[in-house]
Amino acid sequence: MSSQHVGIVWNPSKTGRDDLEAALRHTPSVDTSWFETSEDDPGRAATQRALDSGVDVVIAAGGDGTVRAVAEHLADTRARADLGIIPLGTGNLLARNLDVPLNDVAAAFARALDSQARPIDVGWAEITGGESTQRRAFAVMAGFGIDAHMITETDDDLKDKAGWLAYVESLGRAMKASEVIDIRLAVDGQDAVDEQAHTLIVGNCGTLQGGITLLPDADPADGELDLLVLTAEGIGGWVDTLRNMVWDNGLKRLLGGDERAQSSDNAAHRRITGLVVELDEPRVVEVDGDDIGEATRIEISIQPAALRVR
Repeated sequence: MSSQHVGIVWNPSKTGRDDLEAALRHTPSVDTSWFETSEDDPGRAATQRALDSGVDVVIAAGGDGTVRAVAEHLADTRARADLGIIPLGTGNLLARNLDVPLNDVAAAFARALDSQARPIDVGWAEITGGESTQRRAFAVMAGFGIDAHMITETDDDLKDKAGWLAYVESLGRAMKASEVIDIRLAVDGQDAVDEQAHTLIVGNCGTLQGGITLLPDADPADGELDLLVLTAEGIGGWVDTLRNMVWDNGLKRLLGGDERAQSSDNAAHRRITGLVVELDEPRVVEVDGDDIGEATRIEISIQPAALRVR
């Protein structure tokens, strides 16, 4: 594919351009343009500059924030360019779910340049907190509760040293920080119903760091999103939830154990295309690994086949 024009949107806080260029030397020669992100803009503006230059492929080289911003802009503008991923963070949520090579930049470049693109869906979350509303795309998952607190509770120094294991270490503190609250759910345009939950996650993909599988049946290309509501209360419920997420659907499967998805008595799964969540108390919301801040209302929709990812 030597005739393709490739735009590389890269985060200079994650790697140097020299290192990326060195990895590119292991792949066929391509017409390459470079677009650096900034602290104020993690990738949307750089992606638009890449599109303006006429690229066929936009490669996001960075962590979850960079990948999410690039994917968001491609989906929002319905761009024709494919998306490639060079995972450089500790989370790398979308890369993990799509089996993009980790810790091997040359292999990730080879996949982005040589493989066939596959369509995947994108979810959109309109998040209201206080007087402000923000609209964010997610290719993996969004929600509040355990997954959001895992991000806010994770020690940055430990994350630098231990990688994804830092997220597992933070899970205990995250579970303590996630209390059951009253919420109202309106699914697929139906009337709202009252629920109680400490964690609500809407996912396009199912796996977090450390092999923790929250949504074992999620398919990023099925035109639907997977909703998980966790309602565990008391020590017995916490232990059951921990076993379900970290062992049965996580490490056990990574170690070659039973690949069947295990269910928890405290978890409710369903497939959706739209959702409105109203919360009685503000909760921190996570979107593809990014802490978005506190919200009291979340509206979810899906954009089927929004991206073509290599």
